[in-house]
Amino acid sequence: MSDSWLFRGTIRTGDPHHGDTDALAVRGGRIVAVGDAAAGFAADHVVDLGAGILMPAFGDGHAHPMFGGLEHFGPQIKGLASVDAIVAEVGRWAAAHPDEDWIVGASYDPALVPDGAFDARWLDAVVPDRPVVLRAYDYHTVWCNSEALRRAGVTADLPDPRLGWIVRRPDGSALGTLREWHACDLVLDRIPGRPTEELVDALRIAGRTFAAAGVTWVQDAWVEPEMVGPYLAAVRADALHVRTNLAFRADPDRHLDAQRDVFTAARRRVAAEGRGLLTANTVKFFADGVIESGTAAMLEPYCDAPHSCGMPVWNPEQLTDAVVAFDAVGFQVHIHAIGDAGVRAALDAIAAAKIANPEWDRRPVIAHVQLVDPADLVRFAALGVIANFEPLWAQLDPLQTVLTVPRLGGKRADLQYPMGDLARRGVALSFGSDWPVSSHVPMEGVQIAVTRRTADGAPTPEGWTPHQRLSVDEALDAYTTGVPHQAFADDRRAGLVPGAPADLVWLDRDPRTADPMALSATAVLGTWLGGIRKY
Repeated sequence: MSDSWLFRGTIRTGDPHHGDTDALAVRGGRIVAVGDAAAGFAADHVVDLGAGILMPAFGDGHAHPMFGGLEHFGPQIKGLASVDAIVAEVGRWAAAHPDEDWIVGASYDPALVPDGAFDARWLDAVVPDRPVVLRAYDYHTVWCNSEALRRAGVTADLPDPRLGWIVRRPDGSALGTLREWHACDLVLDRIPGRPTEELVDALRIAGRTFAAAGVTWVQDAWVEPEMVGPYLAAVRADALHVRTNLAFRADPDRHLDAQRDVFTAARRRVAAEGRGLLTANTVKFFADGVIESGTAAMLEPYCDAPHSCGMPVWNPEQLTDAVVAFDAVGFQVHIHAIGDAGVRAALDAIAAAKIANPEWDRRPVIAHVQLVDPADLVRFAALGVIANFEPLWAQLDPLQTVLTVPRLGGKRADLQYPMGDLARRGVALSFGSDWPVSSHVPMEGVQIAVTRRTADGAPTPEGWTPHQRLSVDEALDAYTTGVPHQAFADDRRAGLVPGAPADLVWLDRDPRTADPMALSATAVLGTWLGGIRKY
């Protein structure tokens, strides 16, 4: 049984009918009273919120907890600002771990090198005799050394796979950079599996990381069936510190009926063993890749590659058939769609499912929604689609200016991340991080959604595409009520009202009255999951 709590101070309930209140009482993991009814509540703990604010806890509508936690166990290359720094860290880690046969790390910055083309020989200089595999922070690209290429059989004679590109030198030999599914899998499939204990530790690290940022629910947006066992082991070990929903990745190269059977069986198992913390109600589709590598699916060719409209992961007919099939057995669909052709294919597939299958509360999700053809904006609300944005991406940072904008051209670049357009059309928005691709801290995302400016204020005080900016309340709602809507958590979507689970976050300031350019400095002072303090 969780302790009882009484909070006093500024409380943003998230309930549009009641707004703010000044007291909130919790018993048995649920809110039992607010306002005057809570004022005299006898509690185990009384919290004076001071200058801060209590709100519904944040959710993360698209993240990768397992991947993020596993980054802890390899070279710490995230955030390093040069190739030399990355190579030095790989060399340091390799020297400190002489018994590790494979050296695996993640989240290097692909914008450090022109066209994101990294050379195997740079890594060979520090680790010539063991395979090194590093994932770019978009997780759609791999940089590896020559030994990794050798063990994977990647030679000049090996043709590009169907879904992926081997970046090559002028003589045809592999440079060391692999892009997208099948190319990356040439080396990733050779990496030895990790023990369950290490995977549970990764989930423990991820959960604590999210709790420290005020997050209590996460959509794991890329789950393979073999990950279910470690997740359930984490539940049994009390190592899962956030509520988590699993989205099984649908693979266009595997038999559809067989995948449906496997995912359905896993859903039943999780429902039986998840203890209210773990669910498995979603199937994830990759409609396309990413713009930075030229693999997002476009209606018109890339400006820097007029021969290419990208690389759809599924052809539109395949995607439609798969979405219809999983929708028919009650799975929520969650579709990664970056390019405007990818978004259109996702919308078409969802529309087909609505026609083919009986009506139900399906709440389909299109994630990232980076580039939308203006003609398709109206379709989101009509189809009941939840637009899941990663708001940190909606800024003119080096990833945009060095890689994305040159590939799109100015006109298309200014159509990116249409949060404001969709919000004005009544579309349900949810926010996520795609962690470890980008920061898991919601208040950093709130700042970008509200300002559309980088940390140093670029491009202008009005922000990039200022008509797409959201208000602070809209941005907070995307995390605190939009994500619960995506999660089918209607008891949390209602806000801090009697009967709702006590999933709470205590911030050190009220974001609604703070300097918009300082919102990312907001500190989390406490996080409660079902009335239990997790941070």
